[in-house]
Order: sequence, then C-alpha cells, then structure tokens
Amino acid sequence: MWDVLFTNVHLATMADGDGAYGEVRDAAIAVKDGRIAWLGPRAALPQGAQAATVHDGGGSWLTPGLIDCHTHIVHAGNRSDEFEARLNGATYDDIARAGGGIMSTVRATRAASEDDLLRESLPRVRSLLAEGVTTIEIKSGYGLTLASEAKMLRAARRIGRELPVRVATTFLGAHALPPEFAGRADDYVDEVCTMIAPLVAEGLVDAVDAFCERIGFSHEQTERVFQAARAQGLPVKLHAEQLSDQRGAALTARYQGLSADHLEHLGADGVVAMAAAGTVAVLLPGAYYFLRDTTPPPVAALREAGVAMAVATDCNPGTSPMTSLLLAMNMACTLWRLTPSEALAGVTRHAASALGLRDDIGTLEVGKRADFALWRIARPADLSYAIGLNPCRGVVNAGILRSPAV
Repeated sequence: MWDVLFTNVHLATMADGDGAYGEVRDAAIAVKDGRIAWLGPRAALPQGAQAATVHDGGGSWLTPGLIDCHTHIVHAGNRSDEFEARLNGATYDDIARAGGGIMSTVRATRAASEDDLLRESLPRVRSLLAEGVTTIEIKSGYGLTLASEAKMLRAARRIGRELPVRVATTFLGAHALPPEFAGRADDYVDEVCTMIAPLVAEGLVDAVDAFCERIGFSHEQTERVFQAARAQGLPVKLHAEQLSDQRGAALTARYQGLSADHLEHLGADGVVAMAAAGTVAVLLPGAYYFLRDTTPPPVAALREAGVAMAVATDCNPGTSPMTSLLLAMNMACTLWRLTPSEALAGVTRHAASALGLRDDIGTLEVGKRADFALWRIARPADLSYAIGLNPCRGVVNAGILRSPAV
C-alpha cells in the first residue's frame, strides 16, 4: 500500500532533456516513505492500487518542487538607502567611501546574533516557499571571520529545521576583503582556507564558493580556495564573469565545479570548458535588472554548447533583493530569451544539478524525493508568463501536503 496518492493532476515531470516539459496529462503520482513510488496516466494505475491518503488535485498541474540554487538570504539589515542614493546620482565609489556597499551588510551581520539572523531571514524564506520552492541554497559571506561565517551557516541550517524546506549551505568566505585585511588580500585568502576544516567538522558546509573578479579575488587566489575546498572533499562553485572575464568559469570547470554563476562576461573558452565538465550555468536576472546592466550572459552560446542553465533569485541586500523565483523565471525569459520550458528546467532539473542533488530531486521520477508543487494554471508556460501572480495551490515535502502559505 502506498502512503499517499495524488490523482486528477497533470504532470510536468521535467525528466526530458530535449526542452520539453515531460507532460503526462490526466495523471496520478504515488508516494511511499517520502519517495515517488509510481507515476503515470491515471488510466494506467495498477489494478487494486491503494493508498492510506488520496488527494484529488482538481486538474492542477504538478511540477517538481522549485529549487532556488543561489541565494544570500541569511543576512542582517538592508541597503535601501544605497538604492535611493544611486537613483539620486551617487556612484558605487561614493557609497563605498561613505562606508556602504557590502561592508555595510558585513557590519550589520557581524553585530547580529544567530537568533537575530534567523528571525530576519525567515520571512524572506517564507516568500519563496509560498511560490512552490522546496529546496534553497544559502551562502555565507557577510561575516568574513570564522565566528561570523559559522554563525550565518548555523542560522541557515536552523532554517531547514524551522521550515519545510531543504537547505544546502555554501561557504563564501572569499566574498570580499574585510577591513582588517586591507592591502593584504593574500593573507586573507590564507585565512579563508583555514576556515574550511572547522566548518566541515561542525557539519555546516555543503560546498565552497568565491567571488572571482577585479573587485573580488584573483584567478590565482580563487584557485587556492578551490584547492583547500577539495582537500576537505567539498565541491566548488563560483561567482564568475559578472563584471569582467577573469577566466573563472574555466577554472571552475577544471575543478569539476558544480556551477559558475552570473556569467554576463563569459567568453567562448569558458563556454567550451563548462560544457566539457558538465558545470551548470546559473543565471541571475535579478542582479542584472537591479544594477541596470546591459551586457547579457551568452545564452545562445550556452544553449548551442549544451550547457545546462539554471535560474535563481540571487536574493541579497545589495544587488538582488528579490524573494520570488517565479519573477526570476519571467525575467530570464523576458531579458535573455530563455523559453518557458528552459526557465522551468532552470528552477528544477538544472538547479538540482547546480547543487549536486540531481539524483535526488529536480524531476518527477520513481525513486526520487517526493517534493512537488501544485499549480492553478492552464499550461506550464504560465509559470514564466504572469508577472506578480502566484498560482501555487499546494506544496508537497517528502510526500506531505501543506498550504503554500508557510
């Protein structure tokens, strides 16, 4: 006997790799022990099949639970004052000289307690969960000391215990140069490398990231962080080619990295390297929009090379204060010409790959975790089409149905 059976639904399995939704109309899907036990046309249900609980989906579309694979959602404070200042003519340098920018968030995050960080972050996470998100990645990077980075990562782990969401954590100590290391970037990179082992020992880290950029860390410094991560058995990913081509994507591919993210200035060599390594391109339209960027990532080249493209919110206080993955999907389609099926694959199948979780989540297939979202829509493309509409009518975590309002 199955634990749960959902009937009268249309499935977008996202299991097809050819740009289709993997549609199964008038379908059913069964759950046993939190895993998908059966799915297919309702007419093909095994004779005599029974379940302890049966849900009538009322003709809803059912997709894999959405996955936000790049966020900085744990932080203290906000930077709306900088947003306003920029619109009144202030430059990035003006704001930085006045003590703003990322260091503003670092100061606020260092001053906050773990409980404070949790309390500030939960509403942001709830906004994502209300739109069918069942898995999120959460980066550190606003502490820049071992104690503060660990505090952020502990708060991230607690979110996964407080709310019905799976949390993947990423250590981003190489996010910016803290003031106490001014003029000593190499010394700070040494410090970052020594932080990894104690964070691993405490069970706080699933992957390691860095910001490889002229205003961040060099190609060589980033490689040192990657080497330290791999020595601890951790996969790597990278903020790459957002502002200039620092060959970060190719470096990430050389270390079999899970993903290279942003990529507005990605060159042809980087595309080839990512394709060969299977490194996912994580596209972040929120930052592109918020910063009023004009250089799009090379979507056509990525598509032609067969590089998987994920889509995420990049939720952060400075460049993408966005807590809507549905809006990110619309932006990716509108700004960069992704198709709606590519956008949905980008927040399901490819987002799972960007977190190293493709064998467990991201598609509707027998044996995978039973994380679903149910939608009041006419067709899957509606999820990328409507701006500001949330058609989510239910979310399933490991087979347990809940309201989208967490």
